[in-house]
Amino acid sequence: MVPGMAWLQSTYTIRLNNRHRLHGHVLSGRYKSQLVEGSGNGYLKTACDYVHLNPVRAGLLRPEERLLAYPWSSFAAYVAAPEHRPSWIRVDRLLGEHGLQEDTAFSREHFEQRVERRRIEESNPEAFEPLRTGWCFGSESFRQAMLRRAEGSLGGNHAGELHRQTADAKAERIIAEELQRNGWSERDLLARRRKDPAKLTLAARLRRETTLPLKVIAARLCLGTSKSANSTLHGFMKNTPSAESSSQMQMPMWSAANT
Repeated sequence: MVPGMAWLQSTYTIRLNNRHRLHGHVLSGRYKSQLVEGSGNGYLKTACDYVHLNPVRAGLLRPEERLLAYPWSSFAAYVAAPEHRPSWIRVDRLLGEHGLQEDTAFSREHFEQRVERRRIEESNPEAFEPLRTGWCFGSESFRQAMLRRAEGSLGGNHAGELHRQTADAKAERIIAEELQRNGWSERDLLARRRKDPAKLTLAARLRRETTLPLKVIAARLCLGTSKSANSTLHGFMKNTPSAESSSQMQMPMWSAANT
């Protein structure tokens, strides 16, 4: 989707400028997509309100004009009867977020009134701040679920913040696994000595399986300074093969014994 939108925006800009003998940017800012939780807890409603109120923020409507007066928006389709809206627009989820369970003339009129009232509340910029800055808009459980799904599948087009949060989430999962395996709590990371073999095993796993900097790993596992942790961990990893390499070393021996 990202490459397609990049092509569309650049092609549209070039053709528009050539046709009207203009130059420079046509669209403000780069294309951005965002994951929005749609489980009926208000996140989808807030996101759609934000989009439908864009003409107001851009000063494209006079105060006395209804939102319906702006022609380049999907808002009119939500208010229109089913036979007068594109078949690909789904209205039931958004109406449901507003507590409207049926697609009737009354529900659509009530929906318009609600968004118009939200227009008055638009003076509070903090209400939409998470939509402007984040890659994900929803509850913490939704964000964690999306991070798990994104793990290992991110590319160069994804935001650096998403890469960082994905790495952090993977690291925390690994730490939780190792703490459970050792029967430890978070307090043990602080109480046990820096060269504890189990702590170093955990550090080595984080080093191999995540992109976390050594400085972050050392601080998270209470391994001392990054310089001392680097020396200790380097020697430990050099003398302790990973589980993967150990299994690879054992396979020829097993095969030879069974041929």
